Amino acid sequence: MTNENLIHYIHSIADNSLILGQRLSELCGHGPTLETDIAMTNIALDLFGQTRSYFQYAAELSNEDLTEDDIAFLRKERDYKNVLLVEQPNTDFAYIIVRQYFFDVYHYLLLKQLENSKNVNLQNIAKKSLKEVAYHRRFSGDWLKRLGDGTEESHERVQKAINDLWVYTDELFHMNEDDKIVANAGFGVDNSSLKDEYYQIISDLIKQATLEVPEIQYFQKGGKKGIHTEHMGYILSEMQYMQLAYPNMKW
Repeated sequence: MTNENLIHYIHSIADNSLILGQRLSELCGHGPTLETDIAMTNIALDLFGQTRSYFQYAAELSNEDLTEDDIAFLRKERDYKNVLLVEQPNTDFAYIIVRQYFFDVYHYLLLKQLENSKNVNLQNIAKKSLKEVAYHRRFSGDWLKRLGDGTEESHERVQKAINDLWVYTDELFHMNEDDKIVANAGFGVDNSSLKDEYYQIISDLIKQATLEVPEIQYFQKGGKKGIHTEHMGYILSEMQYMQLAYPNMKW
């Protein structure tokens, strides 16, 4: 295993948090209630904090003179390896909650395994992040149950969100070559081993919320290979604007 393998692995984990954090940050001031608005903003900040820890470590491993900001803001679209799920738009509150819960369950299971990494840096990031992600999962799960077992309209909206976003869940468990190399070295996680538990947890809560688990055979993928949806370009154009407009700017 080389440093390059490890750097690519770190990017693939951190990019999920970066892009989902960016999506959630778009909601600042637009939550359905003040408390929920603040909670989602804090979740975005948690994800950005985790991203910083990963990117700082990736910058240390690199042979180039990089900072975490360089990695976050100055890559091309194809260089981002986040899954397609996290870049999906904030269609309505039901979509936001379903997208969040689908990712949170995976994220929690991933970090639980990453706590056992032979790499001390990844182990420490996982241990620190796990407390935050446990809250994220509880928050999104509680809202999913509330919407599913709420009014007729909230039930219909959240069922539609589940049906539409389910096709992006399988990609969470795909392993590229860097993932396999780092996992085999004991530094990373074999994502495929999380799949059965993930779908059991998700399905149980969906049924609890009086909703139906989709029966879908075909899943969308491509993000982990850098092939993204049309939404990704819009995300990056906003996220990267300041760094590209004012190169090497300092606050």
